[in-house]
Amino acid sequence: MVEPYWALALVCLGWGLKRVGAMRADAAVALNAYVVTVALPALVLLRLPGLRLNAEAIVPAVTPWLLLALSALAVLGLSRVFSWSRGVTGCLLLTVPLGNTSFLGFPLVEAWFGPEPVVYAMIYDQLGTFPLLASYGAIILATYAHGERPGPLGIAKRILVFPPFVALLAGLALHGVVWPEAISGLLERVGNSLMPVVMLAVGLQLEPRLSRDLWAPMGLGLGLKLLAAPLLFGLVGAAMGLAGIGFEVSVFEAGMGSMITAGALAASAGLAPRLAAAMVGVSIPLSFVTLPLIHALFVAR
Repeated sequence: MVEPYWALALVCLGWGLKRVGAMRADAAVALNAYVVTVALPALVLLRLPGLRLNAEAIVPAVTPWLLLALSALAVLGLSRVFSWSRGVTGCLLLTVPLGNTSFLGFPLVEAWFGPEPVVYAMIYDQLGTFPLLASYGAIILATYAHGERPGPLGIAKRILVFPPFVALLAGLALHGVVWPEAISGLLERVGNSLMPVVMLAVGLQLEPRLSRDLWAPMGLGLGLKLLAAPLLFGLVGAAMGLAGIGFEVSVFEAGMGSMITAGALAASAGLAPRLAAAMVGVSIPLSFVTLPLIHALFVAR
């Protein structure tokens, strides 16, 4: 339970540094660029070659992919209804489907379920959320960033030069490879810098007063992320006869707040940076209210 509170402390630190003038808000641009080009690719190369999948891991491995499809369709539908800008739509396409299933998810799963079920949270994150960030995230950025809608060749080019996607391809090609200790140690140290750097950047971009046109996207985005997605998956899964600790952990992980790195990607690409910071900065503390409800409905029976 320590890491989520440290994350909130770093958000507050970033906001405070900006308020006293010790760091400018545009410093977040450099921090986000470091995350996208250095820290996230290092983490992909560290984790991906060693991933394994077995029968017990099917539900937590598949759940993030299913929820992504449903969440993305919901965001696109709401965008059409409310005529959101491309920046707002791209931001929510990143911050709604992609959840904070590792640094927030792991300690909370351990706190609510015990240490052994954390393995299902790791499967949910490393076989679902994590590769989706590098692949789906690349597609969204290539499609929605930089203003004008690009053609198919433009999208393909942006995806192929997106550093986390390049690292994803390299990690898949190196599947089963065991890194030498010196390389794994370097990748781990660089990858571990991701969370504090991103949360500091979130704090630098966080504005207590969002413009009125962002209130509706944020409210609907938070509703989809924290309540609609886990409740829908839990109800449909229960109706289909899914049960067991793997299913329960999957429902719980589905209700995590927005992924900090997804917010960083959105901000670095100019996709409604203040909305991205708000989605991360608000969803994390709010999830401490909504997750007990999810647990009570689908686990504490």
